[in-house]
Amino acid sequence: MQLLRNPKPCFSLFHHLLRLNSSCPSNHLSTVSTTDPTTTTSTTPTTSRSVLIDAGSSNRKPISLWPGLFHSPAIYALWEARSSTLEKSNGPSLPKAPSQSRTTIFYNFSSDHMLREQYRNPWNHIRMGKLVEDFDALAGTVAFKHCSNEDGTARPLLLVTASVDKMVLKKLIHIDADLTIVGAVTWVGRSSMEIQLELIQSAQGNPNISNSPALVAKFTFVARDSATGKAAPINQISPESEQERLLWEEAEERNQIRKRKNQEQKHGECEDTSRLKALLAEARIFCDMPALANRDSILMKDTCLQNSFICQPQQRNIHGRIFGGFLMRRAFELAFSTAYAFAGAAPHFLEVDHVDFLKPVDVGNFLRLKSCVLYTELDNLAEPLVNVEVIAHVTKPEDRSSEVSNRFYFTFGVDPESVENGLRIRHVVPAIEEEARKVLERIDAENLTLVKKDGNLQPVKEHT
Repeated sequence: MQLLRNPKPCFSLFHHLLRLNSSCPSNHLSTVSTTDPTTTTSTTPTTSRSVLIDAGSSNRKPISLWPGLFHSPAIYALWEARSSTLEKSNGPSLPKAPSQSRTTIFYNFSSDHMLREQYRNPWNHIRMGKLVEDFDALAGTVAFKHCSNEDGTARPLLLVTASVDKMVLKKLIHIDADLTIVGAVTWVGRSSMEIQLELIQSAQGNPNISNSPALVAKFTFVARDSATGKAAPINQISPESEQERLLWEEAEERNQIRKRKNQEQKHGECEDTSRLKALLAEARIFCDMPALANRDSILMKDTCLQNSFICQPQQRNIHGRIFGGFLMRRAFELAFSTAYAFAGAAPHFLEVDHVDFLKPVDVGNFLRLKSCVLYTELDNLAEPLVNVEVIAHVTKPEDRSSEVSNRFYFTFGVDPESVENGLRIRHVVPAIEEEARKVLERIDAENLTLVKKDGNLQPVKEHT
């Protein structure tokens, strides 16, 4: 990261005034606007009052209180809203309705050129890595609001991202049209909660844009006691509408499935020797008879990329640790580069398949991100899919140790025009048992089936 002699001018990009409505009736959305100079905050579902939130107010705080120096205006607004809540040591309050934590960020891309430039990629599309970063910040704010009390106080809890179960792109996101991201708690366990986020883009008379959600994500957060680090009980949830009850039931079913899969993995019930042997068969040809190997295939190790960096204090969150959204953005950008180098054409994002946050990452940690193409889905040659894994390692040279802190899984599509012009996506072959096991784990998680095709075992959707 390039050092700046005077960091204050950086904040000129972020001097937007933001509007936060912290809670509202179930038929309305609380809003954080990245451009509107009017701010309205409601402290309960039935009362409201005006509060001005200045995203540039971090300039006037001591440097030690500047979390995330280079984060987006949306993240500044969310963290500023959280900072107004007072900490108070008491137990969980009464169950809360999803509407009491529901929050929306508004992006005025149609008229705010400065904001639009921060989210535009080189191909004049939306920069998905920054949206993913904002998603994590919004999910954290929703979790914080759910654990807060009605009087504006909150227990001193550490709320951390445990996993991202799914983030599915349902339609193209346009860089020149306004959009909103809305999030709310859908399910609560003893110390964990699931938060669903939806990105909705305004049609604004554009016939190519509908008002249905363009991107849906599910985050799981866990609460830890700030003093002991142990799991801490949180407010339960009380669904009010039929839709909220349906979302709760679906989340409860996913939670039960996760528990069953964890038990199966502990007892080794997922082991499948025959599939492992079949996957490794082609790799033996690459190793023993490379001249006879399939030219439409490539070894997994030959698709790998990696980068390394020191985690800087400007990348920390309000708890002083590295912001999970920053890690997701860096992982996404490496995954995009991996798919780009592998396919030979600019890929387009389709899904965040899964993210695991296994260990916290601290300021000063030496982080290594390693990526590879796990497998490709070629059952529809006109629309090939590239599945990328990114593993984050916290490396400590002084201790000669390296631990996995995060696992990220992404799915990308390939430009249809490039495919029509003769671009062929290669089949990826695992060379060792560890690689084959990773492929089987993701294939099972995505409900895919291995099918023999053109001499290769290829993953295809079960319904096909």
